[in-house]
Amino acid sequence: MTIILLSIPCWLIPLLVGLICAFLGYLLGKLLSSKNTTTIDVDVYKNRISKLETDLAACKSSKSNVSHTSGAANTIASSLIATNTIKGVAFNPEEAKAVFGKKITENDLTVVEGIGPKIKELFHNHDVTTWADLANCTVEKCKDVLKSGGKRFEMHKPGTWPKQAEYAAKGQWKALKEWQSQLNGGK
Repeated sequence: MTIILLSIPCWLIPLLVGLICAFLGYLLGKLLSSKNTTTIDVDVYKNRISKLETDLAACKSSKSNVSHTSGAANTIASSLIATNTIKGVAFNPEEAKAVFGKKITENDLTVVEGIGPKIKELFHNHDVTTWADLANCTVEKCKDVLKSGGKRFEMHKPGTWPKQAEYAAKGQWKALKEWQSQLNGGK
């Protein structure tokens, strides 16, 4: 009987230590859990929403201003817009293959050096799906598209992407290939 009484503290001590550690771990976790991260995330999203709402209001006001202009001004504005847009030529896959040495599909944005499948997907999400669309983008818009993908895409430098896309849209494959041979990751 004395043996049984002596063995009780052997299993009781680890049980009590375990319970005390669990309780202290729970309290420590509660104390260290930062409520600031959730409020920061909420603040970031609130700021994004307010910026988007401001941009939307600016777009709506500029659209209403354009609709109130006279017919002559609309004609001038549309002619200016038409001169700034890049229009593609008929795609010739054999010519592209001859220059690049691989099959090129029409309007594949990954032809532009520096754009991979994930960045291509980001541009498609922003309605930039053709070489002509990308050629008509500003570098700032390209940067905004990259920012929408998160931190890992912000490191890319899209400074040459619209010009590369212009070469592709116009079917100037030799000029594009020569220029890309001088670039390093699209820079």
